[in-house]
Amino acid sequence: MKKTITKSEEETLDFGKRLAKRLKGGEIIGLEGDLGAGKTVLVKGLAQGLGIKKGITSPTFIMMKVHPVKKHKKIKTLCHVDVYRISSLEDLEAIGIFDYLGKKDTVCMIEWSEKLPELRRFDGFLKIKIDLYKKDKKKRKISY
Repeated sequence: MKKTITKSEEETLDFGKRLAKRLKGGEIIGLEGDLGAGKTVLVKGLAQGLGIKKGITSPTFIMMKVHPVKKHKKIKTLCHVDVYRISSLEDLEAIGIFDYLGKKDTVCMIEWSEKLPELRRFDGFLKIKIDLYKKDKKKRKISY
C-alpha cells in the first residue's frame, strides 16, 4: 500500500489531478475517511485532471452526479457517488449506478465506500483512504 501526505487542500487537489493522469477508464475508486477528511476535494482534483471545468460538489443528498468528460481520449464520464445514506447494492441499483460501474469509458468515484464492502468485489476497484492528522487539520495521509 502506498501513502502520500498532503499538507493543504491544494495539495489534495493536486493528488487528485495526478491520479487522473494514471486512469484508463473502468476504474471504481472507493474513497474512505471521516467527515471532512477531503474525499470531495480529491474528487474535485481528479475532475480537474480530467478536464472537467464545472464545479464538483458532494452528491450527499442526491447520491449520484454524472459529469461528461470531453478532453480525454478514453474516459468520457465521471460518475461521483456518495453512499453515506445508502445501505445496500439494491439501493445503488435504484439510483442507476450499474449503468456506469466498470464501463471502459467511465471512472466511478464512490465516497463512503466502506459502508458497502461488497463494492470491493468489482473489477477495477481501488480503495483510497484519507486520514486527518489530529494535531494539524490541514494535513492528510492518503493511502492507496
